[in-house]
Amino acid sequence: MAVRGEAPPADAGQTVVLQFARRGTSAWSQVGSSTIGPDGGFRLVDAPAQSGALRALDTASGSLTPLVARSRSGAVAATSQPVPIEVQARLRVRPRSISVLGGQAILVRGTLLPAVAHRRVSLQGRLAGSWQTLTGTRTGAGGRFVLRYVTAVAGQGPIRVAFAGDTRNARATTRVGQITVYREAGASWYSDGGNTACGFHAYYGVANRTLPCGTKVALRYNGRSVTATVDDRGPYVGGRDWDLNQNTAAALGFGGVGAVWSSQ
Repeated sequence: MAVRGEAPPADAGQTVVLQFARRGTSAWSQVGSSTIGPDGGFRLVDAPAQSGALRALDTASGSLTPLVARSRSGAVAATSQPVPIEVQARLRVRPRSISVLGGQAILVRGTLLPAVAHRRVSLQGRLAGSWQTLTGTRTGAGGRFVLRYVTAVAGQGPIRVAFAGDTRNARATTRVGQITVYREAGASWYSDGGNTACGFHAYYGVANRTLPCGTKVALRYNGRSVTATVDDRGPYVGGRDWDLNQNTAAALGFGGVGAVWSSQ
């Protein structure tokens, strides 16, 4: 955050002190200083760790000078009064993609800064076009946290960690990455050299009895994964949900009949 302002040119060479008061208090403390230039201008750079108010004090006159405060959003306010500021919290989480079988738990570790204990953070998933909270916890020593979530329904989507904000800091979010929750399903494979029920051939194709043509599905088998497209109908054998075309089967190293992980 940069604070710019003007003092009387006669005060050139004098010191301007930047003071900060926490939200809800009237106790001011010095957080920075700058020398007034020949034209009376000054600039101070400071990054308070929490929300509150800033003011500049001209030590030559002992009075508050008019100042211009530029917030992180770029908003500008000219005032000779204390300027309220909102300081956003910071979330540190290692980005990653997560693949898990439904019913298994995932752990997301991170740190919320400033490092204060007992602050609420949540794990959110993008569902039906909006972010929804999956689970939550409170920070421990050093602002560290571990979010644990037991997956349920198969599917894919982004997840993030969110902090709603408090008296110290404004809200913050950070993306974790993409999560794929699989279910176990029966599968077989076939060569799709002929016509398909959907009227097109996907390179990584898969047949399913009910999903709309063109539906994308993530498949996983023995540590390999591929995203296939529904382009045909079948299999019409009990206990099987998927019929993989030759390319999909080869990408997974799948042969014969067996169980695969499916995101649908």
